[in-house]
Amino acid sequence: MKKYAYGWITALFFLVSIAGHWAFGWFAYLDEQAAQHVAPKVSEYLVVMGRDTFENWQSEFLQLIWQVVGLAYFLYIGSPASKENDDRTEAKIDEILKLVGRDRGEALIADIDRRYLRHGGHAMPHGHDAAYPDGRGESR
Repeated sequence: MKKYAYGWITALFFLVSIAGHWAFGWFAYLDEQAAQHVAPKVSEYLVVMGRDTFENWQSEFLQLIWQVVGLAYFLYIGSPASKENDDRTEAKIDEILKLVGRDRGEALIADIDRRYLRHGGHAMPHGHDAAYPDGRGESR
């Protein structure tokens, strides 16, 4: 439960807000029908509320989902726009380790690559693939 607490809280907020939206919408619909001296029809209410709900989702919810999910996805897959600075920084640090550490620098880079970047399905940095084609900080 703790692992998915954020998801459960978000689902709860969603359910409470959608139930409130539809409940208050029902009361507003009843008032409109009473003002027009017309008997309320559940089917008419469902159409009106369905339309209003999807309009809200289209303008707010879907837009936000795209921004959050799209950004997270492109950051995760490592699009050039999201990873460019990381790859450049990593290449610079690799070169500094080689200069300062000499023989030990290559071993440090290989150890860091093994521990952090080259296991468990993580993508290899793509910004300096040409300089390090085998991904181990060793140029050709």
